[in-house]
Amino acid sequence: MITIAIDGPAGVGKSTVSKALATRYGLAYLDTGAMYRAAAWWCLHHDVDLGEDGDDYAITQAVYDCFMKGHFRIGLRPDDQHVWADDTDITEAIRSHEVSSSVSRVARIPEVRRILIEAQKRTIREEGDPGSVSHGAGIVAEGRDITTVVAPKADVRVLLTARPEVRQRRRSKENARSNAGSDNVAARDKADSKVNNFTTAAPGVTTVDNSDITLEQTIDAFVRIVEAAYEAKGEVPHGPWQPSQAAGTDTTTGDAGKAASSAATPTPSLSASGTPADTDRDEAGEESPLDSSSLDDYDLNDEDRSLLDEARQDDQTASAAHHTREDGFAGVLAVVGRPNVGKSTFVNRVLGRKAAVVDDRPGVTRDRVSYEADWDGEDFLLVDTGGWEAGVEGISSAIASQAEVAISLADAVLLIVDARTGMTDMDQRIVRLLRRSGKPVTLAVNKIDDSSDDWQAADFWKLGLGEPYPLSSLHGLGVGDVLDACLDMLHKSDHSSPLLSTGDYPRVALVGRPNVGKSSLLNQLSHAERAVVNDEAGTTRDPVDEVVEIDGRRWVVVDTAGLKRKMHKVQGADYYSSLRTQAAIERADVCLVLFDVSEPIAEQDLRVMSKAVDAGKAIVLVFNKWDLLDEYGHQRIERLYASEFTRVTWARRINLSAKTGWHTNRLSDALEEAYRSWHRRIPTSQLNSFLGKIQLAHPHPLRGGKQPRILFSTQAGTCPPRFVLFTTGFLDPTYRRYIERQLRENYGFEGTPIQISVRVRERKKN
Repeated sequence: MITIAIDGPAGVGKSTVSKALATRYGLAYLDTGAMYRAAAWWCLHHDVDLGEDGDDYAITQAVYDCFMKGHFRIGLRPDDQHVWADDTDITEAIRSHEVSSSVSRVARIPEVRRILIEAQKRTIREEGDPGSVSHGAGIVAEGRDITTVVAPKADVRVLLTARPEVRQRRRSKENARSNAGSDNVAARDKADSKVNNFTTAAPGVTTVDNSDITLEQTIDAFVRIVEAAYEAKGEVPHGPWQPSQAAGTDTTTGDAGKAASSAATPTPSLSASGTPADTDRDEAGEESPLDSSSLDDYDLNDEDRSLLDEARQDDQTASAAHHTREDGFAGVLAVVGRPNVGKSTFVNRVLGRKAAVVDDRPGVTRDRVSYEADWDGEDFLLVDTGGWEAGVEGISSAIASQAEVAISLADAVLLIVDARTGMTDMDQRIVRLLRRSGKPVTLAVNKIDDSSDDWQAADFWKLGLGEPYPLSSLHGLGVGDVLDACLDMLHKSDHSSPLLSTGDYPRVALVGRPNVGKSSLLNQLSHAERAVVNDEAGTTRDPVDEVVEIDGRRWVVVDTAGLKRKMHKVQGADYYSSLRTQAAIERADVCLVLFDVSEPIAEQDLRVMSKAVDAGKAIVLVFNKWDLLDEYGHQRIERLYASEFTRVTWARRINLSAKTGWHTNRLSDALEEAYRSWHRRIPTSQLNSFLGKIQLAHPHPLRGGKQPRILFSTQAGTCPPRFVLFTTGFLDPTYRRYIERQLRENYGFEGTPIQISVRVRERKKN
């Protein structure tokens, strides 16, 4: 597999060059710009205000719904770049002037970028699969952030650029041809530069300036770069796209921008003519399966045919994509310092996204939070910590303890101090703590926002830690020098830290409203004080990842911030914590939804549960603090469960006590079953045989003198299991629920939602 990432500003011809390369080498092609345009179109279509005074949270929520709930699909073949929102083809609509003028407003919201970046990463990753659109050959991805954030380890990384006046001239001609209206590239540059840098190449990225060369010469330059990459990898180019290569392959991304790479078992060719009774019985009078040939007389679109082609292939069990750490892992770097010196701001700057919650108030970061980062081609684990203080009590003491644990587990430490407040007694006490730990330390003096003020760092030589590096985490000044020093220090360290990578195991998110016991459960499962626990609601701010071994199986358990009742009224750190919790749900495989049964279960508890279900995640219900209830309390909960949890009767429920550990051993089986069900696939022949039998036993009721019937079905995906039914008419919701119940009774699917979509198709007109 080869990955080609092309970045650059508007009007340089990224799309044209990318399509040419994808066509030449038989690669998939991902137009990330179309994803941002689709996000803008979706917001406009749903009356979300995209003006300067528009609500960022409302925009983020709309984009989340579009991309994470299966409403968005995009073609991945270079010769088929259709974009759909549900069943609507919006390929032309997203090129309108209204959408073009709104894209920057949507794209500059960090949380929107995070949602789309995750979808892009997943799509790129899956093109290495033999069952993908490119059959494992690879992908060309173009757009902002591609070479730095989305695919920093791509085999080919190029910044394609041109002078502004040249780009404006090209864009004007393009818009005139497509009647898309005017598009000011200078204005686009100004708006987009607020969230990323596309004017200069990042380290390791090749720059191609095509201001004074033709399109053909530009493509030739890229061909030379790509050929060199193939030679370096010792691979032979896949060869150009041929019409036959696409046969039987789903060429679009599915839910959350993910390409459907699974297929189905061939089904026998059976007669599909006559009445329903004739259709479902063979010559011997026995039940026969539904068959795709029954659709021959019906009008089908390209998407239908893609699903049917997929159903004719052999079933492939989709396995979760796990990512292992490469040999170039440099080690674990802990970032420590007093409260509010800018540790989380530095972490966000290194990661290139707002991963850590940042607020002007001290004490926002409370747990130690690990992030996988890279610098200059080397991977390392970056650990953000809460502010360390001596002689404090309560939650501040727990925060300081977490920072001390981070130091003990790290290979090296970065101490950040504040130039504005100068050297304090607390800084000197932290230095004494670091010396006792024996860890190598780099010293950075933050909040020096102008290079002319670098002299302010000189005073910190007195701490005796060697050269103090001037730094502005907010503006990015000096970050490279600090990271160079830290990596040099990691290379010389003993590498005594344990393996802390979280990319190799299934992810389990602990979710619920504030103070239901999520952090206590994480501590119980990890057998350590991994997360800060306090009676104060909302203690957890950042999602906390921990690799936990349960009955011999390792999971990444993610403690999240509690989701509050009125998200639209939440501000500051709590607002960003809630967004990160939603992101943690989206990234999870299984959600443990916690309820505090010692208090009345509120509407907000059910809303949190619904968020996990709507995200399509496997679910395990955890009724915490069960040991605090008497017999009357048990009866009260059972009555409430019977009346309020009808939506998730398929989810396992565990009654436990996170504080004492009572019954936490029961989580293992529930997690395993939910995870297996989430990935379960039914072979197409078996599925159609099953549906043929239940349709014969219980046909759909007559509606208006007609009886809708199922012609054929296929499982379109897993995680969660998603089924598509081709029918002659609309199926009532009650009949859909009947089908779902039958699927669960016969195939399990315990712990996972099931998505069933119906495609009504009419007979061809003579």
